[in-house]
Amino acid sequence: NKERQSNNVQALCNTVEIMPRFILWKIIYPVVVLATAGRSLTLSLPKPQPRTMTTALGMVQNRGLETRREGATPTEGGMTLYLKAGPDGTSVGDCPFAHFVRMVLEEKGLEYELRPSTSETKPSWLVDFYEGKMPALRHRKECYVESDVIAEYVDFFFRDPPLKPQSKEAASSAEEATDGLFPLIAKYLKNTPDGEAVDLEKKADLESGLAKLENHLTTVDGPFLTGSSMCKLDCSLAPKLYHMQTGLEAFKNSAINTPEQFPKVAAYMDSVFARDSFKRTVYPKEAVAWGWGNARS
Repeated sequence: NKERQSNNVQALCNTVEIMPRFILWKIIYPVVVLATAGRSLTLSLPKPQPRTMTTALGMVQNRGLETRREGATPTEGGMTLYLKAGPDGTSVGDCPFAHFVRMVLEEKGLEYELRPSTSETKPSWLVDFYEGKMPALRHRKECYVESDVIAEYVDFFFRDPPLKPQSKEAASSAEEATDGLFPLIAKYLKNTPDGEAVDLEKKADLESGLAKLENHLTTVDGPFLTGSSMCKLDCSLAPKLYHMQTGLEAFKNSAINTPEQFPKVAAYMDSVFARDSFKRTVYPKEAVAWGWGNARS
């Protein structure tokens, strides 16, 4: 019996390990909401309810979204992306994570509606049931937050063209090369005063992160992180490098000369910035400077 229980536990662990993150998110997130709702809710199967559920349990299950009868597999249409608004409160803001999601949607050729939102204009269901997190992709009755989760959801159900890395080995190498790079970018761009000892340390840290990416790109056969095809990792990295480029110009007097110091990184930036998915979703440099300017104040 103990051996059988051990095998069952191992099988469950293996299932969780390979399960797409967006499915895990849909399983775990409602449990967290229920655990923190401050209400005594019964987790047994609910009694049949009208289509418009007004009980506390029903609201948590639906998380503020209407219930609809449709097939198990999502279909195109009905997508709305809630994302950070720009300085005027209505234009698209400078969030690189929302930019990542938009690039994935554009690469897939999917239609979607944009809803730039401020803390005052977010819909109540997003605040009440998703902690107001953005970017948030609402797809009919479903909603996902966290950019990585959204990208995986889109790539899983809308497979043409595929944005999965060409191999696990290539993905692992690219992930290792880019791991921690954006925090280094953020720490340097946010740091003030510019040019002093601490600032120079953060500049050196960022240069070390870029050197790691440079070394990876020298081993890749193709213009992208994992080879000749664009993947989700490229969609994630491109907006962050755009922020880096813009922030270096706006605040650091271009203290890091990317083309001279990191030519492979510069060539990579040229490749991803030339993609239609990037050009159709990019926001003005002024919006990027506005966002980081707020973070520096």
